[in-house]
Amino acid sequence: MARTKPWEVSDDLWERVRPLIPERPPHAKGGRPAADDRQMFAAIVYLVRTGIPWNAMPREQGASSTVYGRFRLWESQGVFQRLWQAGLQDYEELAGLDWHWQSLDGTQIKSPFGGDATGKNPVDRNKRGTKRSQRCEGHGLPLAVVLEAANRNDMIVAEATLDAIVIERPDPQEVEQHLCMDAAYDSPRIIEAVEERGSIPHVRPNWWNRNHGHPATPEQLAASQGPQPGKQPRRWVIENTHSQYP
Repeated sequence: MARTKPWEVSDDLWERVRPLIPERPPHAKGGRPAADDRQMFAAIVYLVRTGIPWNAMPREQGASSTVYGRFRLWESQGVFQRLWQAGLQDYEELAGLDWHWQSLDGTQIKSPFGGDATGKNPVDRNKRGTKRSQRCEGHGLPLAVVLEAANRNDMIVAEATLDAIVIERPDPQEVEQHLCMDAAYDSPRIIEAVEERGSIPHVRPNWWNRNHGHPATPEQLAASQGPQPGKQPRRWVIENTHSQYP
């Protein structure tokens, strides 16, 4: 069996991406033509799929400085945001997003060269890092992503994540929407914020809170006992999303 190359950009994919990239105005003073958009997009996909650093970009993919410059330009123009939205909308039309069961969680990632956008990671010996807070639908597709410094509390970032969904969300009055979270979000403030936005919170109890004036509900107490007959575990979906989008 021939080895697959998941970083290759097919004609069909490029035809979907091309309209999302703004046309560049001609350079007033002429000069060397800009690098081809498809080649630059293919190089970015190659980097994302292989995980190599920018300065290890193979020359046949393009000069690393040129590819990085195009990446920053497209980022500022919202190209990747539109690509994300288009992917979710295509999935919604073809298979249907699972709005009924959603989950939210945060994870810390290393960012040694992130500068002011990073903070000391409390779970990685205070090395520079970033906190990525995500909300996903029932299949694990990310609906919202918020980046903050690694030392930002989960509860603080959670409210921003609740409001960061990149496509139109169904009316909660028409589609019942549940949101699963772990014990880090067991706070009256977060639970109230989730309910205000029309979702039904499912939060694993934080026993410290429970013993200090924030008693767990009967539903939380039942959930804390582990898997229950007839009930499907759902919070693991966001953990899988974290691992798929490192």
